[in-house]
Amino acid sequence: MSSAGGSSKVILIAFFANLGIAFAKFIGAFISGSASLLAEAIHSVVDCSNQVLLLIGNKKSQKPADAIHPLGYGREAFFWSFIVAILLFSVGGLFAIYEGVHKLNEHSEISSPLLGLGILVFSLILEGYSFFACLKEVRAQNKLGSLWKWFKYTKNSELLVIFTEDAAALAGLMVATICLVIAWITGLSYWDALGSILVGIILVCVAVLLAVEVKSFIIGEAASDDIKDFIQNKTKTLFPNGKVLNIIAIQTGSDEIMLSCKVHPGDVTNVDHAIDLVNQLERETKAHFKAVKWQFVELDRED
Repeated sequence: MSSAGGSSKVILIAFFANLGIAFAKFIGAFISGSASLLAEAIHSVVDCSNQVLLLIGNKKSQKPADAIHPLGYGREAFFWSFIVAILLFSVGGLFAIYEGVHKLNEHSEISSPLLGLGILVFSLILEGYSFFACLKEVRAQNKLGSLWKWFKYTKNSELLVIFTEDAAALAGLMVATICLVIAWITGLSYWDALGSILVGIILVCVAVLLAVEVKSFIIGEAASDDIKDFIQNKTKTLFPNGKVLNIIAIQTGSDEIMLSCKVHPGDVTNVDHAIDLVNQLERETKAHFKAVKWQFVELDRED
């Protein structure tokens, strides 16, 4: 399965899971009056909206290059992922904090706590399914080792967003469940309101972390060092006594790379032969790195 195809499947799984979760949470929040459950319901609605935006970005990023955008629309995926981070921060995180603070002053009693707990457990099951489906895709694409390295260096913004959202959702659900149980046992609605505030803080922190990562994509993040190492080694093989004078590999989309390099031809003096070697370098690079969509190789004797 391609990276784009795998990401789309994970986004759809997350969307339908969150749709069911949001519906159940709103019913539970309306009946029980739980602030943390209402905060979680809003969070799930935001997640559903986010997944729609990610699908839009995924679709738009696959548009072919044109005269206005000669390097294509790959960065559309980055833009929509950044919008998702903003929504997660504002509508999800800040609203949850506001709702919790509001409930702190009300001291309203929680009714039907068992119903609320049942819905939270149901939500944990669906969210867990979505998270592990995402984790499976992450492991299939991860060639970097640990999950933290993948988070820091992956170029797949859609999968990064879904993974982070699902992890935050699971953490939020566990916090909401614990606080609702404490509120039920103690009879103090303060704990339920505190749960909403904690859920909001989790979402705000995750949104900021996500925004920082996606911002790097939008500005223009370098591709993996593997490409640079490959070009260096292949140049030494093709051009005796030659070397790479400069190389720039930029990620222009989740599955798109623009490569530009300046190569010293070394002992190669015949122009036609040099052109053939450049073409061979480009063919072998493209064969080894499918994501390389554009290549610009210049022969020169100084940078």
